[in-house]
Amino acid sequence: MKDGYEEQGNTSRSKDTEDFAEERSITSRQRARSQLSADVEEFLSRGGAISEIDPEVTADPPRKPQPKYGSRPI
Repeated sequence: MKDGYEEQGNTSRSKDTEDFAEERSITSRQRARSQLSADVEEFLSRGGAISEIDPEVTADPPRKPQPKYGSRPI
């Protein structure tokens, strides 16, 4: 005999599995690509610009190492 909690858990788990399977399908990926393409075209048509950044450019430049040896209390 199953109680309501087990039945509810099974249905929510199966919904998650179905959603995950939808995310991985070829058609969903094609939909995402076409949506992205449409968004980019709209952005460009409104005067937006896309600039290419060199691969070696980083947003967080390296910092000088901080000597922290022995700085923590025992």
